[in-house]
Amino acid sequence: MRVIVGITGASGAVYGLRLLERLRRREGVQIHLILTRAGEKTLFLETGRRSAEVKALADVCHPIENIGSSLASGSYPIDAMVVAPCSIHTMSAIATGITDNLLTRAADVTLKERRKLILAVRETPLHAGHLRNMLALAEMGAVILPPVPAFYHNPQSILDLVDHTVDRILDLLGLPDPQARRWGEPA
Repeated sequence: MRVIVGITGASGAVYGLRLLERLRRREGVQIHLILTRAGEKTLFLETGRRSAEVKALADVCHPIENIGSSLASGSYPIDAMVVAPCSIHTMSAIATGITDNLLTRAADVTLKERRKLILAVRETPLHAGHLRNMLALAEMGAVILPPVPAFYHNPQSILDLVDHTVDRILDLLGLPDPQARRWGEPA
C-alpha cells in the first residue's frame, strides 16, 4: 500500500508525526511524505523534532516545490493521501483547484483519480467560507476529518487524544489497529 502523508503549518503537527510513526510500524506500507516549510517550522515549535528526524520516518520524501514528482501524476499508483494537520490555506487551495505546489497537486490528483483523500482540517471556529470549501471537497470525494477529541475511551494523556484521531485515520485507510479503543467495547 502506498500512502502520501502531507504535513502543513497548521497547529497540531503531532497528528502528522504520530501518523508517520504508526504507519512506519506497518508492514507493506510505503510512506511518501510532503512537508511544507510552515509544517517544518510548526513541527519544531510544537514537538521539538527537526525535519530530518521526521523525514526519516518516510520511505520517500518529496520536496514541496517538485511539481515534477511522481506524485504529481495520476499514472503513479498511490492508494490514499492524508493531510494531517491540514491548514485552512491548504484545504482552500485543494477545494478550488490551486495546484501551485506538490502537496496541493498530489491532493488534486488523488481526487481526480477517485482515490481516498483524508484532510485533518485544524481550525476553529469556522466561517461560512471554510464550511463551503469543506462541503465542496466532500462533494468531490474527500473525507474531512477534523481532529476532534473524544473522551469515551478515558484518555489519560494528550497522546491518548492524538492516537484516537490517528486510529480513525488508520480505519479510513483500511489499516485498523487491533489495539484501538472502540465505543462499546470493554477497556
